[in-house]
Amino acid sequence: MQQAATASVGTIPRPARRSSSLGDTIFAAACTAAGGFVLLLLGGIIVELFLGGLPAFRTFGIPFLWSTEWDPVTEVFGAGVSIYGTIITAVLAILLAVPLAFGVAFYLTELAPIWLRRPVGTAVELLAAVPSIIYGMWGFFLIAPIMAQYVQPFMIDSVGTWPVIGFLFEGPPFGTGIFTAALILAIMILPFIAATMRDVFEQVPPVFKESAYGLGCTTWEVMKGVVLPYTRISVAGGIMLGLGRALGETMAVTFVIGNANRITTTLFGPGNTIASVIALEFGESEIGSLKLSALLALGFILFVLSFIVLALSRFLLRSRLKA
Repeated sequence: MQQAATASVGTIPRPARRSSSLGDTIFAAACTAAGGFVLLLLGGIIVELFLGGLPAFRTFGIPFLWSTEWDPVTEVFGAGVSIYGTIITAVLAILLAVPLAFGVAFYLTELAPIWLRRPVGTAVELLAAVPSIIYGMWGFFLIAPIMAQYVQPFMIDSVGTWPVIGFLFEGPPFGTGIFTAALILAIMILPFIAATMRDVFEQVPPVFKESAYGLGCTTWEVMKGVVLPYTRISVAGGIMLGLGRALGETMAVTFVIGNANRITTTLFGPGNTIASVIALEFGESEIGSLKLSALLALGFILFVLSFIVLALSRFLLRSRLKA
């Protein structure tokens, strides 16, 4: 019996060693090639923009970054106005969008009934699918007249008379301008920031919040003392992601910013951004001209700004995921 058992045990087939088949090798090579292609594409864009803008950098030097002159007739170009408009509209859009995004995320995670969370969350995410040109047309034909007739006159007569900050809200109420562009940008980046905040708020372990509620904390106290400290890095990453989205927006801003090449102290004045200047003047630039080189240099500057902001947001989000 023992010999039979031993014989039967000996006949059990051993599992064959797993060997990399031809299909696995091809699949791994294809994935590696796809990843390498993305890196090559990104590097190609950077190199092409830099080489295209190199004549402008050589002609105007470092002062190109802060020069406010843009004269195609005399071929004198500077990026100061465009960089200023890009940064001020993006930062102002963040200041307008973050409180609203926080309110949406707070409502969806803490206050909304279970049956209502999915429809509201889906509606917020659908805002991100609206094309930017639709936002621009909506802003030009609806928001700009409302701003000119109601909002800007009220703010000029009220906030415009305040000390220290009153000069930011002076000037004629044209409707279009930096503030209107920032408002449209805020609506556009709202779903990105709100969705990120909602996702990171849901990652908080329920036991943390239940413990706080057990100690008698209110909903706001739980949010302020438990949820926000636990998710602050990811929230900052989501905000930076929205900032990167606002920096590169083109058509919506072009419709409502006024497209004037000057720096105004009032937020109601016209201006431009890097993206709007490129969109308006790229078609009029001749191949090999200094103007085209200046536009490509602006594109390189915008690419660097967006890359820095998005890389920082990814770093902040990744640090929370690792934790």
